[in-house]
Amino acid sequence: MNLKYRIEYRLIRIRRRTICIEVTSGGEIVVKAPYYASKKEIEDFLMRKVEWIGEKRQEVFDRLIGEDGTPVVLETIGEDQIRELSGKMKKEFVPRVRNFASAMGITVGRISIRNQKTRWGSCSSEGNLNFNCLLMLAPESVRDYVIVHELCHRLEMNHSKRFWDLVSSYIPDYKQSIKWLDTEGKTLMLRAFGPGA
Repeated sequence: MNLKYRIEYRLIRIRRRTICIEVTSGGEIVVKAPYYASKKEIEDFLMRKVEWIGEKRQEVFDRLIGEDGTPVVLETIGEDQIRELSGKMKKEFVPRVRNFASAMGITVGRISIRNQKTRWGSCSSEGNLNFNCLLMLAPESVRDYVIVHELCHRLEMNHSKRFWDLVSSYIPDYKQSIKWLDTEGKTLMLRAFGPGA
């Protein structure tokens, strides 16, 4: 890399039109870029986002360091608890998904519960839904937002203004849930998967 300020990052090439940056709960910088984007374009984009990256990594650091400057010891979410959460989710969460789908007039396919490192939920073009079992540790309002978010993808398979308007029509204060997932949710990921999450 020829960045003026060296930035270590992991590059993922995917089918998209723009370059985006994510900072994981472990502080890793992940760049998602179109297949045709050149290294220079990617690094120029990184340089324009240096301040933002620094702020996000500081947020991660602040969550791991206590007010007295000592590391915060996070309670690990072990395999037994993961299995317990998955079982509870199948009994309580899946029926709630189907109730929301029925109320919204939306059809769905298979509903799967997974132990995922980076996603809270996903929806395939066939209408199959996946949800992260760690959602059982989130507030009910956050769980409902994730459900509605994925169900809205049955009508809009994108994140356009129409999509967010649709989400807002069911969850008017959805931005609060996004904020929770971006802060407390990342800590949950860290507890379950460690710094590489």
